[in-house]
Amino acid sequence: MVKAIGIDSGTKTMDIFGFDDKDGTVIIDMAIPRDEITKSANLVVEKLREAQNRVGKIDAIVASSGYGFQLKKAKQATDEEIAEATFVTEADVKRRLKIIGLRELMQLLRGADDLNSWFTQGVIHLVTVPKYRKANRIDMGTSDKVYSVILAVKDQAERLKVPYDKTNLILVEVGFAYTAAMAVKNGQIVDAMAGTAGFPSFLGMGFLDSEVAYAVANSVDDVSKMLLFAGGAASVGKIDISKPLEEFVKNAKTNPEAKEAYEMMIEAVIKDVASLLPSVQPREILLSGRFVKIAEFLEDLKGRLADFFKQTGLNIDVCVLGGAAKVGKQAAEGAAVFANGLAGGKYQPLIDAMKLRESEGTVFSNLYLGDDVTKGLSQFKKL
Repeated sequence: MVKAIGIDSGTKTMDIFGFDDKDGTVIIDMAIPRDEITKSANLVVEKLREAQNRVGKIDAIVASSGYGFQLKKAKQATDEEIAEATFVTEADVKRRLKIIGLRELMQLLRGADDLNSWFTQGVIHLVTVPKYRKANRIDMGTSDKVYSVILAVKDQAERLKVPYDKTNLILVEVGFAYTAAMAVKNGQIVDAMAGTAGFPSFLGMGFLDSEVAYAVANSVDDVSKMLLFAGGAASVGKIDISKPLEEFVKNAKTNPEAKEAYEMMIEAVIKDVASLLPSVQPREILLSGRFVKIAEFLEDLKGRLADFFKQTGLNIDVCVLGGAAKVGKQAAEGAAVFANGLAGGKYQPLIDAMKLRESEGTVFSNLYLGDDVTKGLSQFKKL
């Protein structure tokens, strides 16, 4: 009997999900607005302690770890590791970006001796991803994207009644800020087109033309990480992001600007998937994320994927990722599955099959841009 909890940092909300593998009882299932976490990261610690007081000792907690670092218990994490996993400039620290709330939560969990918390890898740290695919990459999927893939492997294995190491899929998570697509071959993550290094998302522009990066770096005195949350469909379509996402999807049918943005976003998912086909022959494309919960968006995306596969002569099913969470996002549930496996629960074989106990390098280990850049990166090792 293992009680496990997972935390997904998210952009709009930070979600917490936990279960007891004895009978599948849900221990906690909730979402907290990220703005509240930025004001007081201790809110999450309080919720974890409330759950532990209610159901007894939690065997393991897996917490979102930003861009991640090599798997370890939270109490073993160094200042440098936490700083790199949540790296921002001093100016962005002063701006109190949302990532600072995550950094402070990681520091609190490190000092919470009563909570058995773990910090985990991003895709860039996984030994299952060939090094040549990591070259000059940082964002191949943050730690929470790995959690979503864990749930996807579990889902496909259980539905199709195949061993974990026989799962083959591409998970596409279409979130509020970013879209991420990750390839799973024989139960292991082997490649990804994710977040700031994939095709455009709703908020984020995705990967950046190097000439644009050069122009921006020499035009703006203080380049903020907020720039990474611009240039996507919302910017192209001049979308009011404070309004429900359903309005954007509906307006895309009649409003020319919204239609251009919507088309860019849908086509970006197709391109993300297409880019991963040399790395895996997927049995299924599994879809998750906030936009997938919108019926009209889901219908449009599934239709476009089906058309693409028909044109290319591929026979690949498209499914929606299942899960037990009713409030929290699927990444939080995947994190709980990770925690269960780390604590020796029923999903230990899943974690072993995915080789998630193994990890290598840092977020900056795969950059080949010269000594000056390498030296400059040292600024991000400071909290």
